[in-house]
Amino acid sequence: MLIGVTEPILVVTAGGTIDKVYFDANSEFEVGRSMVGELLKEAHVHAEYEIVEVLRKDSLDMTDVDRALVREAIATRSHARVVVTHGTDTMTETAAALAELGERTIVLTGSLSPARFANSDATFNVGMAFAAVQTLPPGVYIAMNGQIFDGANVRKDRAANRFVTR
Repeated sequence: MLIGVTEPILVVTAGGTIDKVYFDANSEFEVGRSMVGELLKEAHVHAEYEIVEVLRKDSLDMTDVDRALVREAIATRSHARVVVTHGTDTMTETAAALAELGERTIVLTGSLSPARFANSDATFNVGMAFAAVQTLPPGVYIAMNGQIFDGANVRKDRAANRFVTR
């Protein structure tokens, strides 16, 4: 028996560490093309999904206009289940901007190291978000490093480099 949903899942990419490409020893980087499609393919995900790349930005550089673009990409589609890949530093601000999008289940995720790195948490986090979006009730959530948080009741603890409940 399949538990979860069978309708297509919308995957919106906004950039962040998950998609970073480093160029030299000084940690110069740029946010490259989204890796989420490759991660899902490597994980042999058979659920139907559509990927929409909205931004290629470090979340520290995101503005309210950028958050409105992410919101619009979701609002203009009929998908009830949405995964958003995003940088971790301002993920909670984007979660707040998505809070009033109706009866949708939206799960934001990212990584603390780029998906292109061998020891990245990206694959696990995307997999967890993909599972969570199929089973959680409508709302906005953040899935990071083995935990799922209410998007309105979470913050990033920069000193501990993890998300915690407010």
